[in-house]
Amino acid sequence: MQAWQVHENGEPREVMRLADVAPPTPGEGQVLLRVRAANINFPDALMCRGQYQVRPPLPFTPGVEICGETEDGRRVLANPALPHGGFAEYAVADARALLPAPEALDDAEAAALHIGYQTGWFGLHRRARLEAGETLLVHAAAGGVGSAAVQLGKAAGATVIGVVGGPEKAAVARELGCDVVVDRHGEDVVGAVKEATGGRGADVVYDPVGGQAYAQSAKVVAFEGRIVVVGFASGTIPSPALNHALVKNYAVLGLHWGLYNTKNPKLVQHCHEQLTELAARGAIKPLVSERVPLDGAADAVQRVADGTTTGRVAVVPQKGAAA
Repeated sequence: MQAWQVHENGEPREVMRLADVAPPTPGEGQVLLRVRAANINFPDALMCRGQYQVRPPLPFTPGVEICGETEDGRRVLANPALPHGGFAEYAVADARALLPAPEALDDAEAAALHIGYQTGWFGLHRRARLEAGETLLVHAAAGGVGSAAVQLGKAAGATVIGVVGGPEKAAVARELGCDVVVDRHGEDVVGAVKEATGGRGADVVYDPVGGQAYAQSAKVVAFEGRIVVVGFASGTIPSPALNHALVKNYAVLGLHWGLYNTKNPKLVQHCHEQLTELAARGAIKPLVSERVPLDGAADAVQRVADGTTTGRVAVVPQKGAAA
């Protein structure tokens, strides 16, 4: 089979190499899956660089989220067991963690439903306890993680403010349903959010960016607001001023979705059921901006790493895979 492999750490476009290799052999409790579509996540780029908290042994195949097909023909969602990731024709995964692919979504959309939407659901509902009528601020609202949070926020009855970088991404954020869109390239984010909220600020802030975005979040979070720290796509990990959280009376909440797979896997299953129901009634639908063939994966991962994409980019192996 064909699979992308990383033999040394560096930028994805430079270190990912497409090779002919033997299909992976499932270990105890694992199953072999034919990859129908693999969604690209920012952690794929971080793993290529050797900067992610999970560091698979070299050489490894990136790709942490797929829609795959079992030997008996079932369409499932899975997080491949590294080092045999999803940017390949076949991958292996934990049989107990397989989730049924929603019938309402095609392969690429289904592949994109898992990590980003689970993270959004846990962040907004489990951690921040977002309520209908509240205001949600989403940083990088046109990206893969942010677009999921926008849709989930709207489905929950929140007013959603999206922060984006550039007019193209602003148009995408509006199409996703943002009530207010702020272009950080040409607008003062803090001033725009305060104006949009009548000076009150946002009840919940969803931040996958860190750096300057977090500094802005602390300035615009409302009384008894909640800042959900999801990641650091900016490359800068902020140091929160806890005295500021005290005097403004807001909470800073960390979210590492992967922990729920070991700490509370039943909640992951419950979340998937909620997401499947939302997808069935059209309340959420992953924005797949591109579907690229397997041989285009390295370039696509690089573009996701560079922040030039919108929504989700899916890798679709050519042999018999539907998208």
